Amino acid sequence: MHAPTMDARLSPCRALLLALTMLIVACKTPSAASSGTDSTPSSPGEVTQENPFPTRPTVKARQDSAADAALAQAAQQAQSAPGKKGAELFLAVRKAYPETTAGQEALYRAGVLFYESQDYVNARKSFNELLFENPLHPEAADAKLRLGRSALEVGAYRDAYLMLSSLAERAEGAEQVRLWQDTAKAAEKAGLYGQALQIAVDLAGRAQTPEEQQAAVARVQQLVEGRAGFVDVARVAEGLPASHPAWPVLTFKLARIHYHLRDWTRLEETLNRFLAEAPSHPFAPQARELLTRATRRVEVQPRAVGLLLPMTGKYKAWGEAVLRGVKLGLSGSDVELIVKDTQGDVNLTGQAMEQLAYDEGAIAVLGPIASEDSRRAALLAEELQVPLLTFTRQEDITAIGPYVFRNMLTNSAQARAIADYAMKEKGLRSFAMLYPNLPYGVELANDFWDQVVDNGGQVRGAETYAHDQTTFTSEAKKLVGRYYLEDRGDYVEGVREVQEQTTGQDAFRKRKAMEKMKGSVEPIVDFEAIFIPDEWRRVSLVAPALAVEDIVTNACDARDLERIRKTTGKKTLKTVMLLGTNAWSSAKGASGLPELVERGGKFVNCSVYVDGFFVDSQRPATQRFVKSYRQTYNGDPSLLEAYGYDSARMLRQLLESKQAPQSRAELREALANLKDFDGATGKTSFDDKREARKPLFLLSVSNKGVTEVTPDQRASVGDM
Repeated sequence: MHAPTMDARLSPCRALLLALTMLIVACKTPSAASSGTDSTPSSPGEVTQENPFPTRPTVKARQDSAADAALAQAAQQAQSAPGKKGAELFLAVRKAYPETTAGQEALYRAGVLFYESQDYVNARKSFNELLFENPLHPEAADAKLRLGRSALEVGAYRDAYLMLSSLAERAEGAEQVRLWQDTAKAAEKAGLYGQALQIAVDLAGRAQTPEEQQAAVARVQQLVEGRAGFVDVARVAEGLPASHPAWPVLTFKLARIHYHLRDWTRLEETLNRFLAEAPSHPFAPQARELLTRATRRVEVQPRAVGLLLPMTGKYKAWGEAVLRGVKLGLSGSDVELIVKDTQGDVNLTGQAMEQLAYDEGAIAVLGPIASEDSRRAALLAEELQVPLLTFTRQEDITAIGPYVFRNMLTNSAQARAIADYAMKEKGLRSFAMLYPNLPYGVELANDFWDQVVDNGGQVRGAETYAHDQTTFTSEAKKLVGRYYLEDRGDYVEGVREVQEQTTGQDAFRKRKAMEKMKGSVEPIVDFEAIFIPDEWRRVSLVAPALAVEDIVTNACDARDLERIRKTTGKKTLKTVMLLGTNAWSSAKGASGLPELVERGGKFVNCSVYVDGFFVDSQRPATQRFVKSYRQTYNGDPSLLEAYGYDSARMLRQLLESKQAPQSRAELREALANLKDFDGATGKTSFDDKREARKPLFLLSVSNKGVTEVTPDQRASVGDM
């Protein structure tokens, strides 16, 4: 709840009261500075300029016979009254005689009855009031004890911790143990895990019986496993003798923290001391295993390659596709492939990466595919200094460190390739974009826009649409200026002329004349190409919508262009090329043609899109891969199989060379210096950011299907 706000303006009464208060304070005993002498010490409870808060309670209890009699009567009546009702009897005495010893005693007894009735809220209120007025009350110790435990019961854990810890320090024997146990509970509930751990360790050291010691050590273990942080564990363990019953638990926890932090020197020191001091402890087998694993971290099997893939779960199909390519790439070699199923789970990916590094001695690791899995694997690869060649499309993954490489088609690579083709080879300078409001579409649109600007071009229009949209009339109209007609001067002039020409005519004729004029408004096609980063089904719907708005996209079809000229009476036509990404790739339909061609028809003719692999390519390396894949698996490979194949072949080539790397560092250097590897996806080299660079496949769409645009054909495809 918020405190009620106060009016900043003082009423006349408040102003007078404030002035009198200030005058009274000013007339108090002069300070040493003003008198030139030492100030007189304030009496108990007195408020002075130097001491604005009372040092002791201002209530001085006095004995009163009437109050004593009232207390005795309340005590007699409380014997036959239930707990809370009896407490109310004592509170009545307290209210009637507030500044008497009997009133304070009544307050204590009310608190006791509330406490015994488990009304901890009122018990706490009573004891707090009593101790504030008279901290030297004869039953102050009991009041504090009940107050601390009441605070614990109502969830005021920090108050409970402060009260109970002060009592525990002065207690003895079994009572002290119980108090420290309650204090530890309060500390943990209050989030003071370091204090809770310190108390638990002290209790373990004070335990009198084996059973008590076992329970105390179990509590220590519970805290270090679930709550206490590294700094708390290190602080409590510092200086603790090895003979202390909690020492093994704390020391082994420290070792595991050093392992997590990859502090190998301290890890080995801690584990060696643990095994020397506690060789028979239940944690000893784990300690030996951890020490063995740590020492094996630099041991490498020069022919062992790890593979992280989702072989089960929702990404299973991806994993199986990559695995087929990898196995084909390593077929006939002596490279040992160790496959770990990540199940598309980040935690399992991390565990698998550690297993490959520590237990399997893998000299390098391929994969994973999914973004989050790849990031986790990349972070561990950098920590453990294991070369990782991942298949993720996540941008900037290699920025994690020098041991992280990537061989996969990315959005930025596609945008760069299609922009370079359109601008550097076709000479286009002005563009429009239609893209879905999805991360994939937005990212590619932004990347393409950046490439156009960097190459000196312009983006004249950009329209987005919903990912599940099926009609695109509005977006097409907006691109050519036919949507907001009121902003066009020629339309406004046309409206004026129609109104003049139809003066005196009926509404029907006026409407028809206006519709005819509106339909004759020419489209403003001030761009040479439209970039559509969407999947082929949507493209086959977008392209016809563009044609409705007189955007001519089949620029390479001379016969169709001539038909359009005759139909429209226009001798010159402004044609536009459609540009796309690998999402345009489609399977073959019933006619044997790609489904993009079947559904998009002539409206997608002469378009060009980019891909990272093309099964019908005439590149020799690609043909060799496709032939081998068909013989092995009796089907056609996709992009995932191709990238898996090439990645495996890269490592195989390096591991089978005359000067094959014998360490992970050597393999990292060899991979970084790999140039012009001739693979199924193109001639690949790694740049200074360890990103695979290769010429992508430019694919042209016609009514006969999809064909690769070879270097000698690029000057003519899509000519306008």
